[in-house]
Amino acid sequence: MSFMINRRHFLKTASASLALSVVGARAAELIQQKTWRVGLIGTGWYGKSDLFRLIQVAPVEVVSLCDVDRNLLKEAGDLVSQRQKSRKVPRLYGDYRQMLAERDLDLVLIGTPDHWHALQTIAALEAGAHVYVQKPISVDVMEGEAMLAAARKHRRVVQVGTQRKSTPHLVEAKKNIVDAGLLGKVSHIEICCYYHMRANGNPPVQPVPDFLDYEMWTGPAPLRPYDGLPHVRWWRTFMEYGNGIVGDMCIHMLDTVRWMLGLGWPRRISSSGGIFVQKEGKSNISDTQTAIFEYPELTIVWQHRTWGAPPDPEYPWAMKLYGDKGTLKASVMKYEFIPQGKGETIRKDCLYEREQFPEDVTEKAIELHAAPATRRHMLDWLAAITEGRRPVADIEEGHISTASCILANISMQLGRPVSYDPQKRVVVGDPAATRLLRRAYRKPWRHPEV
Repeated sequence: MSFMINRRHFLKTASASLALSVVGARAAELIQQKTWRVGLIGTGWYGKSDLFRLIQVAPVEVVSLCDVDRNLLKEAGDLVSQRQKSRKVPRLYGDYRQMLAERDLDLVLIGTPDHWHALQTIAALEAGAHVYVQKPISVDVMEGEAMLAAARKHRRVVQVGTQRKSTPHLVEAKKNIVDAGLLGKVSHIEICCYYHMRANGNPPVQPVPDFLDYEMWTGPAPLRPYDGLPHVRWWRTFMEYGNGIVGDMCIHMLDTVRWMLGLGWPRRISSSGGIFVQKEGKSNISDTQTAIFEYPELTIVWQHRTWGAPPDPEYPWAMKLYGDKGTLKASVMKYEFIPQGKGETIRKDCLYEREQFPEDVTEKAIELHAAPATRRHMLDWLAAITEGRRPVADIEEGHISTASCILANISMQLGRPVSYDPQKRVVVGDPAATRLLRRAYRKPWRHPEV
């Protein structure tokens, strides 16, 4: 008993110290003044990871959990009861609409596959909750426009899970390298991912297990023949549910360099690629793709390959900012600033917080290097709510980054560059591309209106 009391005191102290350092004394105090009522939609790997980081930094009561997989849902309920202060098992739902109909949640976290983000975010906003939604925010551009409009209409704070903006060493790189002018004029940026992360194979069609509501899992997306649990990586290998490696990985790096340099919408986007090497399986996302995001006197070039070796093994998923005074190489693990000419390289590794938050070490499938960033991202979200401001990863910024990646795929599909007008919500001079801004929904689900 003494160990438990001391441990709780330590964790409370670690949380308070973190909040003070991240959001300041006033916001930290406001966050602690209430017990936040929380619901999670999507209790898989990253949904639970986001929720556990929130539990670590704020006084919350996890009221409800929702998942279409009853096994995942029960496991999540048991884990949450062990992690939250009340030790209660949350209410469990198989349909997010029933969960939100209770209208008793301050915060809703959304960790479902990408094809569900728009409908669930808008429904949570309509139910009066503030929302934390994983990236990418949408599968088509008009979904993102509708999500942004709903957030503004209902006056709720939506934080997008682009937590690179809250990653300590990247925050430092922005402040001490980019904002300090050490790069000089930046006119070329390379962003990339060379992870072999494209699930592939030919599993047979099989009966849907009784613990999974596959009809509800599919929702507004096309109903593929069931060929095994779609959890973790399998669903990401199909364009029916997302936007491939560009939608999954490019958005993080594009969003980060936009934040570092204060960039808005690209004026033109072009992309090429396809399935060039890994042709043997069912996957229909590209295994090789290049995209170019054009800004005035600046190009951002994305490259991914899910085969072969990365050109720079130390930076397999990364960004490289080239200025006339130096180069900044950065990833989720570290950054290096290499000055032009004389001067020493500046390096910084990622932060771990194993001692402050020892439960991280034993958590299943946790990304230890990302946990500090997610904790800070959660604190920024709560501070934005209490202070009535926009969070660091506001829905509008998440929409620009998401839509830019979607537009890259549209460019690759059509074989020509595209320029999006966010005021008119059209691709300039290209009716065929404009039609691709909005995907068809499977009945009876209806596409959200702006």
